[in-house]
Amino acid sequence: MEENCFHCGQRIEEEVIQFDEKDFCCQGCKTVYEILNVNNLKDYYDLNRNAGLRPDEKSNHQFDFLNTKEIFDKVVDFSDDGVTVVSFYVPVMHCTSCVWLLESLDTINPNIISSNVNFTQKTVQITYRDADLKLGDLARFITNLGYKPSINLKTLDKKKKSKVDRSLVSKLVIAGFCFGNIMLLSFPEYVEVFGNVKEQWLDQNKGYFRWTMFALSLPVFFYSSTDYFVSAWQGLKNKYINIDVPIALGIIVIMFKSTYDIIFDISPGYFDTLAMLLFLMLTGKWFQQQTMQALAFDRDYKSFYPIAVAKLENGYEQPILLADLKKGDRILIRNEEIIPADAILMKGEAMIDNSFVTGESRLIQKKAGDKIFAGGKQSGHAIELEIISDVNQ
Repeated sequence: MEENCFHCGQRIEEEVIQFDEKDFCCQGCKTVYEILNVNNLKDYYDLNRNAGLRPDEKSNHQFDFLNTKEIFDKVVDFSDDGVTVVSFYVPVMHCTSCVWLLESLDTINPNIISSNVNFTQKTVQITYRDADLKLGDLARFITNLGYKPSINLKTLDKKKKSKVDRSLVSKLVIAGFCFGNIMLLSFPEYVEVFGNVKEQWLDQNKGYFRWTMFALSLPVFFYSSTDYFVSAWQGLKNKYINIDVPIALGIIVIMFKSTYDIIFDISPGYFDTLAMLLFLMLTGKWFQQQTMQALAFDRDYKSFYPIAVAKLENGYEQPILLADLKKGDRILIRNEEIIPADAILMKGEAMIDNSFVTGESRLIQKKAGDKIFAGGKQSGHAIELEIISDVNQ
């Protein structure tokens, strides 16, 4: 019978570690369970069974660069009077248990004042006392809980905001405004009439209501629907029919049929249907754009490369920003770290995984004097490299 880890839910492939009458796959999962148990946070497992994540077993040196003042100032949101606020991107956040635990960090660590999670953006903002807790130790602390923050060059680019299609937003707002008012003006047409007085009042004012609805439909037709007309025209010009062709045709038919009906006093037309159709389609288009942005198909090397590497000077390690890395610099690359630029192996035996560049996950052995290309990931012991080219795409 296969056994699963009580914390992370993964199948136990090696030795079963038992604690508190429960089975765990590794010491990391057992340790996280102990931490939650000691701090009375067992509700974590009640919210979602097997919601835990296996802690990262990489070297404890992976976040030391965050303690360098230059890097610290670029990463944090606020730091003054012994209190620091930092926002971490946590891509492995996936359920209510994750949110609950990350917002309960102050219960586990007394140096953490508060933590707030934005689940849609997968970020956690932590306020802590920097006198007793370093930024690197904070990142290591949440990593040991299974929620490793993603800290890379993209993190420093805080001024770059998500792209907002202001044209689409304005078209959506206008369509929504016109839709609401057209529905209000068309309401008397759908109300059952009782009595001659009310019938006479409606007959006397229906022209006003109908032509006002016509006026409100003009910005919907000539502005909010332009994207569909342009897309349909581009398709026809290139001799193929896309999905916007029947949509554009339907918009034109509804508009002209409604105009014809009110001119010859046949009916109030379908201006409310036209405005509603555009409003709902534009709303769906806006949600589609938000989803596509969240998937981040346009990630470049900054999304994968680390913020800094360990530069060797006179035998000592010094964290340095990748932007300051120059030809001839000697750097130290540890297990699972990405090589930021083309380099020559100076010391150690490298086992390079070039899957980030080639897509093929295969370890390639390198010896002292061999050239190693940027994007490779070291698997094994730490190696020393000498940079021979600048960091770029």
